[in-house]
Amino acid sequence: VITKLLLDGALETLARCGVRDSDITVAWVPGSFELPVVAHAFAKSGRCDAVICLGAVIRGETSHYDMVAGQAQGGAGAVSMDTGVPTIFGVLTTENLEQALNRAGGKSGNIGTNAALAAVETASVLAAINTA
Repeated sequence: VITKLLLDGALETLARCGVRDSDITVAWVPGSFELPVVAHAFAKSGRCDAVICLGAVIRGETSHYDMVAGQAQGGAGAVSMDTGVPTIFGVLTTENLEQALNRAGGKSGNIGTNAALAAVETASVLAAINTA
């Protein structure tokens, strides 16, 4: 539910920014830990101006939360640096479901929207640099 809300926010924002549906590919992965490897494949494909990673990691009773959140965030950053393709980290890291819902279209906005804006803006800056 959370990831779908984030995706909806991102897709609505991309449409408002003029990105065509035909230029968007959505891939679902088993969990946030798997985001970087799939993001890397998309970034290396040469078909993407930006990659947006969306998801949610909600703290549980073990340290698994810290490992998954850290690896997903670090991996997304590594993809950007390795490929030169903006790889935007739109993964919620929250203490509970209520916080996640608030950040996925609730009273705290939608991180999917923010991630989409960051992707469009960063890709635009890089395009300007590369054509200057």
